[in-house]
Amino acid sequence: MKGPAFYRGTIGKKAVMAVTGIILVGWILGHVLGNLLVFRGPAALNEYGALLKSNAVFLWVMRGGLFVTVVLHVTAAVQLVRQQAASRPVGYAKQVPQEATFASRSIRWGGLIIALFIVYHLLHFTTGTLHPSFSHTDVYANMVSAFSIPWVAAIYLVAVAALGLHLFHGVWSIFQTLGVSSQSITVFRRRFSVGIAGIVFFGFTAIVLAILFRLLDGQ
Repeated sequence: MKGPAFYRGTIGKKAVMAVTGIILVGWILGHVLGNLLVFRGPAALNEYGALLKSNAVFLWVMRGGLFVTVVLHVTAAVQLVRQQAASRPVGYAKQVPQEATFASRSIRWGGLIIALFIVYHLLHFTTGTLHPSFSHTDVYANMVSAFSIPWVAAIYLVAVAALGLHLFHGVWSIFQTLGVSSQSITVFRRRFSVGIAGIVFFGFTAIVLAILFRLLDGQ
């Protein structure tokens, strides 16, 4: 019973968040790099989409693994918040942020925005339920028709901003949780965290804005 006992403590939950966070960061980076193929035209992006769907077993195993990873990550986060609230039932009379960054102070509401966005994104681009002209084979057309609508583009831009902040704080925290947080690598930690968050934020933002302002070749 060492596993459950370990998880019941704060350290166990943070460890689960760190491990699942690493998995999710890897998937998000792959996702943004794949979507950047939109700048190479319809053929490149649609071939990438077809490749992902070419093996149904692999696709559903990947989706199932991601679902479990997200559930574990969110569950651990919620339980940590509840533990912290229970350990300090009476809040501070006045809270003055000192070394905390905006990313760390916004982690909770940012996480909520991301969770709601994931549901919207799945209904939008995976099932096509909320997409006005969804195609199961033409990924390029799906993206162009979606992000050409200003309010849809705005939803994605807000979500990407929240994701960027979440990744910056999350990647920074992973080092600390795994015990790699000495002063000697502080500069590396910050640059690495900024780099990961920047790739995701600017990558997704570039896609949305390029389509919204009709900057793609042949659009």
